[in-house]
Amino acid sequence: MAPSPDQDESRAGTLVLALLSLLVGCVTGLVCAVFRLLLQQADALRDEFIARAHQEGLLGLLLVVAGAAGATAVAAALVSRISPAAAGSGIPEVEAAISGGEPGRPVRTAIVKFVGGVLAIGSGLALGREGPSVQMGHSIADVIGRLFRRGQVDARVLFAAGAGAGLATAFNAPIAGAVFVLEELLRRFDTRTAAAALGASASAIAVSRVFVGVAPDFAVPAQPFPGFATVPVHVTLGVLAALAAAAYTRAVMGALAVADRPGGLPVTARAALIGGGVGLLAWLAPQWVGGGDALTQQTLLNAGSLSTIALIFVIRFALGPISYAAGTPGGLFAPMLVLGAQIGLVFGRLYGEWFPAGASPTAYAVVGLAAFFTAVVRAPLTGICLAVEMTGSVNLLLPMLAACFGAMVVMNLLGIPPIYDLLRERAERRLRSAG
Repeated sequence: MAPSPDQDESRAGTLVLALLSLLVGCVTGLVCAVFRLLLQQADALRDEFIARAHQEGLLGLLLVVAGAAGATAVAAALVSRISPAAAGSGIPEVEAAISGGEPGRPVRTAIVKFVGGVLAIGSGLALGREGPSVQMGHSIADVIGRLFRRGQVDARVLFAAGAGAGLATAFNAPIAGAVFVLEELLRRFDTRTAAAALGASASAIAVSRVFVGVAPDFAVPAQPFPGFATVPVHVTLGVLAALAAAAYTRAVMGALAVADRPGGLPVTARAALIGGGVGLLAWLAPQWVGGGDALTQQTLLNAGSLSTIALIFVIRFALGPISYAAGTPGGLFAPMLVLGAQIGLVFGRLYGEWFPAGASPTAYAVVGLAAFFTAVVRAPLTGICLAVEMTGSVNLLLPMLAACFGAMVVMNLLGIPPIYDLLRERAERRLRSAG
């Protein structure tokens, strides 16, 4: 039986969508890889600047504080005056556009996200590169969809695919990027969307790895399978990670609530104040500021005393929400990875003192990373894929599943919504009040 004309048209449309998803992924991979490299360069320049400033005493301190305050203020000013949609992670805005909302001005948003993200994260704010990367991927998909005159349905599929390609590039994790599209952005499985998400993430990684390399983001020694008997232990770790995640979610939303109060400081002044405080911390401990990849790597290698890890955890726990309230571009994922790994490491060390035959603390750090992410975002498959792809720890899949199970159950019992649902509701309230 010959296919009907409608079937032929549908197949042709699917083929066009698949090809466009590859194009979206290639462009997103290139842009976001350059973004990653610039952030690495900004981190290196910040560390060098601080090292030289220490030779100048008080004047050097003032220069570091003023530099961080100025860069953060410029990033916030770009957002408030040119593209308000570029503030924060951008993931709630992408979800709104996929659901049928107004996509805004993609080119303007992408430029502000790129420049503002380099300034804000490069100045030392505890923000992640994945938020800007996700929104830049969405903006690139929007432009390509318009150039090729795609309808609303295909455009939204490309939005999601571009966003997933951005996440894949940010963490060198193609599977996590594709899963993120289905689990978080769409929350449903659709064959055409899945194909587009896979195509965009694959092509993005193919391009980005030319620039950032093929190795996982974190170098972690191979971890043996810990055995089925440890499942209750990892469920317990998930429960503890969820309790910390509940407090962290409230801290992020509380910081934003303070920032939203009428009669407070102007956006630029608030950003400068936060940036100045981060600059002061950078003067005292340069390795504790920024996105946190170095801290996560250090934690995954089981480095540092318990007291030092606890101190860094407390500081980063507060620094993340405060940085997010600055109103600059920047995401939540990377700072959460630091906290999750530290929770797992401390748990693993304490457990090892009581039961020396247990898994290594590094294994618990990897599992804690996945569990804390899952508890905050409520996207367990994305969290597990991220942890596996970023560390290469395939043997820890069962412990991750157990810990993420415990984290999901506790967060549901506490009645705390996923953080991006809360951020989307905040954005909607601000739009209603502005209208």
